[in-house]
Amino acid sequence: MLNDDVKKYIEKSVLCWLATSDKDNFPNVSPKEIFTFQGNSTFLIAHLASPNSINNIKENPQVCVSFIDVFVQKGYKLKGTAKVIEKENSDFDHKLKPLTDLFSDKFPIKAVIEIEVTKVETITAPSYFLYSETTEESQIESAMRTYNVSAK
Repeated sequence: MLNDDVKKYIEKSVLCWLATSDKDNFPNVSPKEIFTFQGNSTFLIAHLASPNSINNIKENPQVCVSFIDVFVQKGYKLKGTAKVIEKENSDFDHKLKPLTDLFSDKFPIKAVIEIEVTKVETITAPSYFLYSETTEESQIESAMRTYNVSAK
């Protein structure tokens, strides 16, 4: 499910966006900055300050996560079932370790959101479909101009 390309995008993405909904299906989208994968079907997110996301997952565990490379303008959307692993859970340290190994243990991680991924979809900027001459290189150049970024 999480093949090498998906994992590559997870590793190079700065943020991911977690979409949840409550028991009445009212949506919530929240950016997350500490996340990784575990194995080939599990996505982990650190819960730092996301009470709405946590409450929604407890009411409705169906979630969607998206992440992109902002320069290439490609990425992935993952759908699956989430659960909240609290500090009291015997599995907490095992789920926490991949997150702290990547980002440090300085953040106040309250719990780990574990998503069992059931579907993976690509995200691709419309310009790739609308303009046949669009390449990853041209997207990077355009994004660097747009965001006023220079390669040094």
